[in-house]
Amino acid sequence: MSQNIKVKTTVVEMDGDEMTRVMWQMVKDKLLLPYLEMDIDYYDLHVKHRDDTDDQVTFDAARAVMKYGVGIKCATITPNEDRVREYHLKKAWKSPNGTIRAMLDGTVFRKPILVNNIKPGVSAWKKPITIGRHAYGDVYDNFEMNIPGAGKLEVVFTPAGGGKPETALVKEFPSAGVIQINHNLEQSILSFARACFTFALAEKIDLWFSTKDTISKKYDAGFRDIFEREFAKNWKDKFSGAGIEYFFTLIDDAVARIMKTEGGILWALKNYDGDVMSDMIASASGSLAMMTSVLVSPNGWFEYEAAHGTVQKHYYKHLKGEETSSNSMALIFAWTGGLRKRGELDGTPEVAAFADTLEQAALETIEGGVMTGDLLALAEKRPSNRKVNTEGFIDAIAETLKKKLHG
Repeated sequence: MSQNIKVKTTVVEMDGDEMTRVMWQMVKDKLLLPYLEMDIDYYDLHVKHRDDTDDQVTFDAARAVMKYGVGIKCATITPNEDRVREYHLKKAWKSPNGTIRAMLDGTVFRKPILVNNIKPGVSAWKKPITIGRHAYGDVYDNFEMNIPGAGKLEVVFTPAGGGKPETALVKEFPSAGVIQINHNLEQSILSFARACFTFALAEKIDLWFSTKDTISKKYDAGFRDIFEREFAKNWKDKFSGAGIEYFFTLIDDAVARIMKTEGGILWALKNYDGDVMSDMIASASGSLAMMTSVLVSPNGWFEYEAAHGTVQKHYYKHLKGEETSSNSMALIFAWTGGLRKRGELDGTPEVAAFADTLEQAALETIEGGVMTGDLLALAEKRPSNRKVNTEGFIDAIAETLKKKLHG
């Protein structure tokens, strides 16, 4: 494979925060730019820049993904009050991931990156467990309010086309408290269901869907009913023909079952549930840095990202000049996932092939014994194992990649 492979269509890049931002630049400089010619539409989602633009840059980035079809995103800070003080922000801005996902809609699919020399923490798991996470609504686009004291809280729905408003009592507050109101859209839930059925059929794996419908008899049960209607109408015969199944179960039951399955399934979950459970799957499969994540929109837009946080503790060590051993695998796979999809959409197989080769180089580096500290503690004990620092790990992958491309 020759150098300077041309990526035909502009790639939307969304830079991030803290240690992941540092690694992001290393990945570009050492693994991508020496081999690819890319036109990049760049958006700086550093928390201070989001603050400086009143978060406009986040909305602009999402619109760029709509324009070009593929975005690749680094990990970013969702500021709490501590972060507001640390970065001198105007306010605690919403999650940039939540904003982008709400604009693009669709489903987030997260799948662990498995290597031969690291066994899952759950001994029953033999195959990857993919999480299908609904990427709209719930706590990521909710309404919250501090209740100052005793009083009555009501909600009012006013029909857009006219008609009598509906008022419902939420709670008679005897004292101060807090409230949270979640919402969702039937069309978004239907798109979520269709994306999950499509993915499961394409991969020929069973699909599980779970909620807490015994408690949430309208919200969660609404998800359940939409999935069941869509499956019966459009997917039942297709699943039967492929030898796979769909079943719904209470989320408590699904959590218990997941520990005993061998894997090789798609587990569909609501937004918050998917966020939490994907971290559990990633950690049990090795590390939070060993998880791919892609948002698939029904409009044909794709956003690839690192599924973990910004590695705050390592960043503080980095600022002090201390050595770190941070795992960049999820960042690398965000780029390879986006580039592979870009190659598929553009009809440029050489771009997709490069992405495949880079992934193979990364996996072979770990399987050859060179890894960051988080993986070394989990890997099978071999004489060839050695811990490297953050940049050393990327350098080792770069060396493996160079050999694979040029011999």
